[in-house]
Amino acid sequence: MSDTEAIRQLNEAYCDAVNRRDAEAWAALWAVDASWDLMGHQVAGREAIRATWEGAMAGFAFVGFFCQIGPVTVAGDQASATVWTHELLERTDGEVSRPLGRYDDFYVKHDGQWRFASRRFSLRRA
Repeated sequence: MSDTEAIRQLNEAYCDAVNRRDAEAWAALWAVDASWDLMGHQVAGREAIRATWEGAMAGFAFVGFFCQIGPVTVAGDQASATVWTHELLERTDGEVSRPLGRYDDFYVKHDGQWRFASRRFSLRRA
């Protein structure tokens, strides 16, 4: 499998884990020393990222997460891409939203596996 295809599959696995609310599978997609920027809120390290995600997910009765990855640029064991997101969110209080967003991603290949090294999320439309 090409590196580009492996990175596309990494993003597909991310969507799948979110939709199944599988914190273990979701966290395993991140490098141990990864960083996550959620509209200016910085989170560092896989375990802190997982804890932040679990806390956020607790506020939703339902989450549907979908993404479309743009061109992937690979340079050895590092890569980058832009990923567009569309979510259907139902909060525990019943409020529903359909935000559109963008991830600016950097990936790292370690032991033959691609992982998220950093993700920077920006909201395009609430």
